[in-house]
Amino acid sequence: MTVGILREPSIETRVSLLPEHIALLGKHNIDVFLETNAGLQAFAPDSLYEQAGAEISSREEILRRSDILLSIHALAETDLASAKSTAVIMGLYNPLAQPNLINQWATKGLTTFSMDMLPRTTRAQSMDVLSSQANIAGYKAVLLAAMQLPKYFPMFMTAAGSIPPAKVMILGAGVAGLQAIATARRLGAVVEVFDTRPAVKEEVMSLGAKFIEVEGAQDASGAGGYAVEQTEEYKLKQQQRIAEVAAKADVIITTAQIPGKKAPVLLPDSVLDSMKAGSRIIDLASATGGNTSQTKDGETVVYRNVTIIGNSNLPGTMPADASKLYGKNILNFLQLIIGPEGQLNLNFEDDLVKGTCITYNGEVCNERVRGELRMSDN
Repeated sequence: MTVGILREPSIETRVSLLPEHIALLGKHNIDVFLETNAGLQAFAPDSLYEQAGAEISSREEILRRSDILLSIHALAETDLASAKSTAVIMGLYNPLAQPNLINQWATKGLTTFSMDMLPRTTRAQSMDVLSSQANIAGYKAVLLAAMQLPKYFPMFMTAAGSIPPAKVMILGAGVAGLQAIATARRLGAVVEVFDTRPAVKEEVMSLGAKFIEVEGAQDASGAGGYAVEQTEEYKLKQQQRIAEVAAKADVIITTAQIPGKKAPVLLPDSVLDSMKAGSRIIDLASATGGNTSQTKDGETVVYRNVTIIGNSNLPGTMPADASKLYGKNILNFLQLIIGPEGQLNLNFEDDLVKGTCITYNGEVCNERVRGELRMSDN
């Protein structure tokens, strides 16, 4: 069995596995190939991989020889043409939003696994890439806001007068939101949190934040940490309550996303118009349209003295630890599909394998993805 680690596009700083992850694969009689300088932006030079037992090779050679290809981003068509027809390809591919890419994989007969489709169960926690990377995003979002805000985060009492603490509102108490709460509280901010799931209230309050309650929400407990579509009546009440808190906030961090759909706009122009001059919004949902009406992914927008930072790649600003966590998630998942002697063992009776596999044997085998494909065809 051979595993190939490919270098990511220039926009990506992470790598699928670090040198520290290689030794475990070696114990299972697995040979590891690394594309030259694949780990460089994650501060892992080729020499460290070689010391760990990996072989440095060209991209073409890795594509030709590898049984399993690890690439965070989807491979280009030319890469797919060079890969083994029996190769397993694994990364973060957002298949619910890319029907053309999925159909292309199926047509080529590729076996693909997208780690963002992993069922979010207790058993899957050690493989949950979304959670490990969202944890980083929530942490960095607060630090980014603190750097940008023209005010202190904590309260200060000085001879020149007292400075009140910053007021932070966080929309969404999933993994990113909870880490943002904890980080903002450590920096001394007063934090208020909105989420459509009443069940997270206790967890929010345990971190020292106030929970913003809006009655009548649809149950989102089974949505894997994502938002779900709400009724129009609830949306109106939600909008009014969020607007009240937003008008007093210095910082807002938004995290609400719905799988396969555009992110809900929680902060329309009317809310942005009411916000204080100099306030900052960090929109972690920018890759799917953003939670504000003015968000642009990868850009900083100033709207009426409110700065909106759309950044869907905050984990990439911490490539060393982001790669460390991502790689550990990948290793744990590989143990599900690789037998004790290093042979490929795809057990589709396992819910985690079945839920994460996108294409197999010339077909789209993931039920959720098939559903999205049918909807896009209609």
